[in-house]
Amino acid sequence: MKRIFFLIAGIWFADEAWSQASLEGMVQDTGGEAVPFANAVLYQQADSQMVKAEVTDMDGHFQLMNIPAGTYRLEVSFVGFSDYVSDNIILGEKEKRSLPLITMATDENVLDAVEIVSERSLIEIQPDKTVFNVDGSANATGNTALELLRKAPGVMVDNNDNIVLMGKSGTVVYIDGKPSPLSGADLAAFLNALRSEEIDAIEIITNPSAKYDAEGDAGIINIRLKKNKAFGTNANINLGYNQGFYAKYNGSLNVNYRNKFMNVFGGYNFNVGTWRNTMDIYRIQSGQIFDASSVRTASGPFNGLKFGTDFFVGDKSTIGFLVNGGKNVNNWNSLGVTPIYDLASGEQLTTLRAISDNDGYYFNSNYNMNYRYDDKNGITWNADVDFGQFEITNDTYQPNYYVDPLADTVTAANIFTFTAPTNIDIYSAKLDHERPFLGGKLGLGVKSNYVTTNNTYTFYEVIDNEEILDPDRSNNFVYQENVQAAYFSFVRDIKKFGINLGLRVEQTHSIGTLTSQQDLENDEVERKYTDFFPSGGLTYKLNDKNQLRLNYSRRIQRPNYDALNPFEFKMDELTYRRGNPFLQPQYTNSVQLTHTFAYMLNTSLNYSYTRDFFSPLSDTTEGTRTYLETVNLGYQRNIGLNISAPFSPVKWWSTYTNLGVYNLENGGQLDDGRDIKINVTSFNVYHQSTFNVGPKTSLEVSGWFGSPSVWGAVFQTEANWSMDIGVQQKLLKDRGNLKLAFTDVFHTAPWDAIQELPGLYMDLAGGWESQQIRLTFSYILGNQQVKAARNRKTGIEDASGRVGSGDGQ
Repeated sequence: MKRIFFLIAGIWFADEAWSQASLEGMVQDTGGEAVPFANAVLYQQADSQMVKAEVTDMDGHFQLMNIPAGTYRLEVSFVGFSDYVSDNIILGEKEKRSLPLITMATDENVLDAVEIVSERSLIEIQPDKTVFNVDGSANATGNTALELLRKAPGVMVDNNDNIVLMGKSGTVVYIDGKPSPLSGADLAAFLNALRSEEIDAIEIITNPSAKYDAEGDAGIINIRLKKNKAFGTNANINLGYNQGFYAKYNGSLNVNYRNKFMNVFGGYNFNVGTWRNTMDIYRIQSGQIFDASSVRTASGPFNGLKFGTDFFVGDKSTIGFLVNGGKNVNNWNSLGVTPIYDLASGEQLTTLRAISDNDGYYFNSNYNMNYRYDDKNGITWNADVDFGQFEITNDTYQPNYYVDPLADTVTAANIFTFTAPTNIDIYSAKLDHERPFLGGKLGLGVKSNYVTTNNTYTFYEVIDNEEILDPDRSNNFVYQENVQAAYFSFVRDIKKFGINLGLRVEQTHSIGTLTSQQDLENDEVERKYTDFFPSGGLTYKLNDKNQLRLNYSRRIQRPNYDALNPFEFKMDELTYRRGNPFLQPQYTNSVQLTHTFAYMLNTSLNYSYTRDFFSPLSDTTEGTRTYLETVNLGYQRNIGLNISAPFSPVKWWSTYTNLGVYNLENGGQLDDGRDIKINVTSFNVYHQSTFNVGPKTSLEVSGWFGSPSVWGAVFQTEANWSMDIGVQQKLLKDRGNLKLAFTDVFHTAPWDAIQELPGLYMDLAGGWESQQIRLTFSYILGNQQVKAARNRKTGIEDASGRVGSGDGQ
């Protein structure tokens, strides 16, 4: 690590003599307010040839870099203002010039004559990411964030609500530039509670730079929440009703106040109802057939709160505080019926009726203190200190009854109860810095993360209505992890070329300690390792309509904390899940070549190779029982082609289509020597059409299709598809919006998958309440243009993104 810091220090003090001139300024109106989104264009004075162009930011600031020495004029323009034209500007070599304050006068004639209409495309192709604009989509009505991800280009959500990007799992989800503090079932629950009415756009970043945490081998999905744009106070209210198998209600209230000195903001959201999932498992093992069917219902309110404030210290510094958290009563009940047959004769031997009744509770709170310095000359400092707490409890009652198929009488009963509380504390501190360097921008940063998790699993056998502790099935698992990181990144444009380079170094020290009455060989596992994560990219602008981009990155995916716990979590009498203390991180190298035409048609070719690939795997144990364990299999190789394009045949009809084709190969060897290798080519298609049937009314039809593919390590899924329709109407002087949608019209979204291993055959089919009618109403109060709070990235989320559900499901 010392060498890396010396390398960064060397870059920091390197000679900047190679850089060219730069020009910056501030634009305001006659009232002293900043003018954002104005065009600042620099022309050569001799022949009026355009040299550089920029758009002012929210503070009215612009900066033009890499300007050759010469004589220029600057023109600034924006709708509603008279154009500003400067006198001659003479720039010397390597000169850095700050212009006097530019004041633009209002052009009343222009304001009277121009009607400003702003309409975003559904999909925007940008040099470093793809943006899926959710706000304004009729079929987004009443959707959750997880459901919206099913519609995003290059994104699929599998049957366990895991997010797959460009055919690969391991995706890290960000909220407003900050990694989500959850994973697994908890992340799915959070995304199901986040309503589409709160979401502005979804950004898809397939090859993140060194500035981002190296966690996740499939890239980053950033969910950008809605923002506001001026001084004053505003609030937005959202109410929703969903009717599937059961009714569900949701709502949110967000309030924001901003003036020249401070910004105060807060919000509350809730989601109440009952949710239903089904699962059928047909299994052949040890000469018997197990034909299981189960229905799981979950209920209980989810409540989320956030509060924050930013203090503006002069023009350059901001000090901020942020508190957010959530509370979820996660009560669920599962009823499973499993007829058991003899494989040879087909005779039914018995029936297992298993019930799982779980009382669950989830609570998390996160605290952040932030300092940001920005001198408007490209020099920024950003510091974060964070603390996060998670409390998860699950108390489960699980009776298992074997029933005679002829007499319908109970022949045997095994009744269990178990508790599984989990406490997780996360501490983090980080510092990021950016500055102009060698004609481009240099980024430097350091970060430290410390995590401790405490998992207790207490197992009881119920005999004659008395709970008897089973010490052989009870344990306590404590996991501690410390990650130190440092990075640098560099970005520069050179004529038609753009380059970005980066290197991130992470040093990890972890200890997992198991306390149990069993005499286990591996009651403590300690690891120390240092990893280097290079990243880089090259863009080339062929002409105004064609651009090429080549990106490379190396990333890591660490296991969830509960996946390392080596003890067993019983799902029913015949199936259970157990952790793996020897589970290694997996490493992925990714390359992507992208061609963009007219900022619309986007074609990308992707290749990735994952070493020490890990995935949940179902296998046999104790004759007729199966267990689910996450194991390192070997490798995963993925080759993909993705094509996406928005298109408007006529003014009132706009479309978006995304096509992805992937070849996926998983290979490796199990501990007992069995080889695993699977190679599947699959494709998926998403299409959306929006029809403007009136000045304030729109109709939307969308659908997706997924061909047979691979889930996890060896599960081969069948094809499935879905179609949604929706309509939206603007009301109350456009402050209100009413949306009605019907999802999965033909009820074709449920999934099916097959796994074949020596000694075990499994055919799974599952579904959720994909077919629903959704009604949503939203209303904006106060000034609709109030500028929102900063979307600052805190430091704990990469670690807390590995928090599991704790319920073994």
